[in-house]
Amino acid sequence: MKITSAGFAFSSGRISQIPDDGLPEFAFIGRSNVGKSSLINMLTDNGSLAKVSATPGKTKLINHFLINGQWYLVDLPGYGYAKASKSDRREFGKLITDYVTKAKKMWFLFVLVDSRHAPMPIDLDFMRMLGREGVPFGVVFTKCDKLSAGQANANIGLYEKRLLEEWEELPPVFRTSSVKRSGREEILGFIGECLRRAEEP
Repeated sequence: MKITSAGFAFSSGRISQIPDDGLPEFAFIGRSNVGKSSLINMLTDNGSLAKVSATPGKTKLINHFLINGQWYLVDLPGYGYAKASKSDRREFGKLITDYVTKAKKMWFLFVLVDSRHAPMPIDLDFMRMLGREGVPFGVVFTKCDKLSAGQANANIGLYEKRLLEEWEELPPVFRTSSVKRSGREEILGFIGECLRRAEEP
């Protein structure tokens, strides 16, 4: 898929505020500071589309970006930001849960995971919730440039092993580096294929 246009469309604090315009949504989510904004900017080839911050927990709203006038790339708040207040964490948690379980236009959810770390309970718990709710999702391993190919294979292999302990088959898996721009074609190709299948009679 070639992206010819990408721009900010709107932000929402509740899913009831999202316009029902019929355009499909592909959402991105992950723990705070997982590299989500950098990945979005890399995918859209726009270095300033999503705000990149050294401060975790920057995204507090659901941000929609209109791509090619045909679909939305959705930037969701990060989960697991320890320094947020308890009330903020509850609000973020409700906003995220409401969106991923109730948003009728969301076709697919990309769950971002830092490739430098072994499987973390918060990520695994989130994926379990998605499984229980029947939410279609894939796993995007970020920052793969930060470690050797062997280390990346080992960490990703651990995640896949943990997932297969509870799942019959693995969800789609993508390896990315915003610095090296790797994984871009794979993710955009996947989205493009989803859109093409929807157009088939």
